[in-house]
Amino acid sequence: MAFDLEKVKQELVTAGKDVGEKAKEVSAAAKIKLDIRTKENFLDKQYAALGRAYYNAHKGEEVPEETAFAAISEAEEELERLKDELLTLQGAVICPSCGQKQADGSSYCKNCGAELRR
Repeated sequence: MAFDLEKVKQELVTAGKDVGEKAKEVSAAAKIKLDIRTKENFLDKQYAALGRAYYNAHKGEEVPEETAFAAISEAEEELERLKDELLTLQGAVICPSCGQKQADGSSYCKNCGAELRR
């Protein structure tokens, strides 16, 4: 049985082309999946912005979504309470002018220079 170098070379070239094609297919599929994920994230953000705008426009009105509005209001209040609790634990305050966190006891904001009233 003779070793056919040309046959091995041809098989390697063919295998290399097959691997190259598979790599292109996998790469194309990965790019499409990324594009899909990116577009889904974009849509989620748009839906959230639309929902937020609708909520803010109809806050306090009687609407069919009143139960959802109440749940959102409760969640917002609880979130603010938790943020205040965290600031207290951290010994910090929020600047009323720029919203930046400042060390408790500071008289002026290090970011904008506004007076921090207690």
